Amino acid sequence: MTNKPLTEPQKKQSDSIVDTVLSGQHGKHSFQTVYTYIHTRIQRGDWQAHAKLPSVRQLAEDTGMHRLTIFKAYQHLKDDGHVYARDKSGYYVQPPTLQVLTNEAELGLPLFQGNLGDLHRIQVKYQFSQALITPNLLPNHYFAEYVKQVFDLYPKLLGTYAPAQGDLELREMLQHYFTDTSQFHVHADEILITTGAQQAISLIAEVWIRPGDHVLIESPAYASALDVFQQKGARLVPMTINANGYDLAQIEQAMKQYKPRFFYLNPTFHNPTGICISAEQRKQLVDLAAQYHCLLIEDDTCQDIYFGQKPPLPLFAYDTEGYTIYIRSFSKYVSPGLRIACIVARPEWFTSLLAAKSLADGGTPLLNQKVFLHYFTSTRLQQHIEKLRIALRIRFEMMDEELSSTGWYYEPPQGGFNLWVRLPDHLSVPELLARCLKQSISFVPGSLFDHHESSKQYIRLCFSFASEQEIRTGIQQLVAIAKDMESNSSE
Repeated sequence: MTNKPLTEPQKKQSDSIVDTVLSGQHGKHSFQTVYTYIHTRIQRGDWQAHAKLPSVRQLAEDTGMHRLTIFKAYQHLKDDGHVYARDKSGYYVQPPTLQVLTNEAELGLPLFQGNLGDLHRIQVKYQFSQALITPNLLPNHYFAEYVKQVFDLYPKLLGTYAPAQGDLELREMLQHYFTDTSQFHVHADEILITTGAQQAISLIAEVWIRPGDHVLIESPAYASALDVFQQKGARLVPMTINANGYDLAQIEQAMKQYKPRFFYLNPTFHNPTGICISAEQRKQLVDLAAQYHCLLIEDDTCQDIYFGQKPPLPLFAYDTEGYTIYIRSFSKYVSPGLRIACIVARPEWFTSLLAAKSLADGGTPLLNQKVFLHYFTSTRLQQHIEKLRIALRIRFEMMDEELSSTGWYYEPPQGGFNLWVRLPDHLSVPELLARCLKQSISFVPGSLFDHHESSKQYIRLCFSFASEQEIRTGIQQLVAIAKDMESNSSE
């Protein structure tokens, strides 16, 4: 294979705006210079919604200005709605869809401003924002038995560090598992154990993204991945995904035009839409990747969570040229507390990933790996996954039933944890979220999954965490709040 994306870091190019706007300007109104510099870069897309901005200290050092001058510029940017501050964390780009869409003073409620993690930290009774399975649906009693079994088998386990690449016994098990279930042949040496899929995404971003690099993403896309890529300085290029799948012509044009570092995608029960891409499109996509030498980063968290027919094979199974890097997480439906996931990659990509993992944490805890190994291969767990699919389908059907009278649009998912719902144009999503949070109901606004505003009228409702009764009551209350908003707006 030739002409593949570079794995070595690229040298950072100087920013012409820094050179022309910041250098040597220390006049009376120098805070306005900083204001203009930051605002210009936000406007041209260098920093997108929720991206972390340079610290006050960093800008002061770069420009030679006093920190109070930089602080004053940030305060003016904040007052004008271009940035927001997080306590002890710094300044971030204010997403356009969350700026003064509703008058907070008239509403009498604070509008939510933050990222997905901020939303998850809000404690509510009716939890429709977290794409997690409630612990009540996991076989906790059986799990405790396997923990005891692991300590019997490995009495010195707590006195041993894990290899950075991951436990060999676990990697060999996964090698056979992928061959049997996904029909792709991989060696244990091509598997890297990570502490959840989020770490896998972060490692890939660390290895491949340099400031200014183009990265193709689905629109909408997994919100936390967007945050990671933007923090690394990537220029995100959205690719359409809908009930018909991908627009392959659009993807081909983007690969030609931007020569992206990679295309990050979630083709199996996509988060947040629940869409599952056909086998035919998967084959065409890996052909495009080989033709244009573009890496595909396939994030697969719900391969086993289907309600009827099994999903198509992962992209990795169709890729004979080695342009796919496969992320497989087991956290959500096996045991979130163990945080076990893996990256599967061909040797030419693997060395850089292993080096990044070694620097990140030196290896995922060995205890977690051994417990997962024996738990995942047990007959009990495999039987439980069958029951789990049924339980999740029942929860979706309950949510579907409660939403049936609204006329809101959504495609019934064939697996996964989420319902992607389009609200009428006259309903303000930020206002609905504010009112729902006041009543202890949470959901995720579509703007967090798409920083180009095409999803601002969508909301993601997760049916996997709330109990059956909580789904009925919580969705009834959400619908009632929306109807009350519609009544008030028509008066």
